[in-house]
Amino acid sequence: MEIQQPLMPQQKTIGALDHAVFLCMVFCFWFSGYIYVPVFSLYLEDLHFSYGAIGMILGSYGVTQILLRFPLGLLSEILFSLRKPLLIAGFGCSILSSVLFLAFDSFFFVLTARLLAGITASMWVMATILYAHYFKDGSASKAMGIMQFFTVMPQFVSIVFCGLAAAHLGRQVPFWMALAASGIGLVICCFIKDPSTFPAHHKTVRMPQYIRDTLRLPKLKLFTILSMTAHAVLFMTVFGFTPLYTNQLGMGDIELLWVMSAFFLPHAAATLSFLFLRFTGRIAYVTLLICFAVIGVCLMFVPFSASLLTVCRTHAFIGLALGLVFPLLLSRVVDISSARLKMSAMGFYQSFYALGIFTGPLLAGKIAQVFGLAEVFYGAGLMALAALMMMLATKRKLIS
Repeated sequence: MEIQQPLMPQQKTIGALDHAVFLCMVFCFWFSGYIYVPVFSLYLEDLHFSYGAIGMILGSYGVTQILLRFPLGLLSEILFSLRKPLLIAGFGCSILSSVLFLAFDSFFFVLTARLLAGITASMWVMATILYAHYFKDGSASKAMGIMQFFTVMPQFVSIVFCGLAAAHLGRQVPFWMALAASGIGLVICCFIKDPSTFPAHHKTVRMPQYIRDTLRLPKLKLFTILSMTAHAVLFMTVFGFTPLYTNQLGMGDIELLWVMSAFFLPHAAATLSFLFLRFTGRIAYVTLLICFAVIGVCLMFVPFSASLLTVCRTHAFIGLALGLVFPLLLSRVVDISSARLKMSAMGFYQSFYALGIFTGPLLAGKIAQVFGLAEVFYGAGLMALAALMMMLATKRKLIS
């Protein structure tokens, strides 16, 4: 298969207003996708779904991301004009997802709605690289730090609104808020600027060679496996079975809001630090080692946390560590990619870390159904420690 590819994209001038519009779009993107997540597993339990069914629905969010992100990365690298329209289409899927959640409560339609939410999340591959083009070369850490912060910040804001809305108005209200945010985001997305334009001349690129060049990027697979593990841990616990565990301890939606706040405040602070710090290969390696160790130990300790204070403490440390892991891995992927392969590398990276978003909750649902909720956290902790062992085994390659 042969495809016409631009030789070198010309750059448009990017101003402060362009940054503001883009980041407002990012806020709506994640707010609409996460406004209902804190109580989603509780909502599914209210619908009388089993732990296995809950795990399947939670994991389905990753299925469409696995299938779409890599090919979307390839296509959007080659066909520059698709980037913005695909982002707009993502908001359209988010609107449809919210409507299905509001209109139906059967397993089939709830699963379909969550799959559509996964399609929306798949479009994130376009957003990350588009925003990377808003910065000069060598500023990958800064760009990804801002993007990660504007991923975490709307997630935290949505959690606050979700906790209050669910506690006082019911657990279906967040879906209405998701619908509103999706509509606003779609409008804003129409006004974002794509900094690259088509040049006058093109050259032919063979798709198989393009894929091979992407897969040969040094350390891409290692960074992807580490991110896949971290995302599996996140969606097994905080975005999965932590709400069910706190509910089992007798805590309500307001107490859950405290737990989520304990996770997201240090998580956001950690991502914000990337605006001021620059991590070399060795420092990044040591930081990742410490973070996976902290995540593993804290997850193992969660089942021994019977009070709100101890649950908040463990989740605060987990949030801080994951807040460093995600932007570190993301910026490293951007750094190792050539300009020609940036989008396809990001597509590969995001597609395969979505495997963790799928398998994590699915595994957690099976563990919870067979053994109990406490064992979910043991399993997630072992996964984090396995990532630590893999980093130690590949130290020379990761540092070089």
